[in-house]
Amino acid sequence: MIDQRAVFLTLVAMGVVTYLPRVLPLWLFASRSLPPVVVAWLRYVPVAVLAAMLLPSLVLPEGHLDFGWHNLYLWAAIPTFIVAWRTRSLFGAVVTGMALVAGARWLFGIP
Repeated sequence: MIDQRAVFLTLVAMGVVTYLPRVLPLWLFASRSLPPVVVAWLRYVPVAVLAAMLLPSLVLPEGHLDFGWHNLYLWAAIPTFIVAWRTRSLFGAVVTGMALVAGARWLFGIP
């Protein structure tokens, strides 16, 4: 039988561990301004994180490098990245990527 107290304490501890890394920087840096170099560096963090999460799924779809024509997501990602870069619009990039994948699946009969 699972001890309800242990489950509750585990959930509370998980909440604290999740919450503290987000709140501590706010507490520490709320009254300070960061140097311009740090601010400029921090602007690249979201792009780097997105690239680190997205690139493996695009070029390693089945655990090995795949730059073939049948790698639909890789080829749809290229114009999607261009749209995102040129327009700076998340909505435009998402719509472009979805339209390209849906269109290619419909056109070529890919499931």
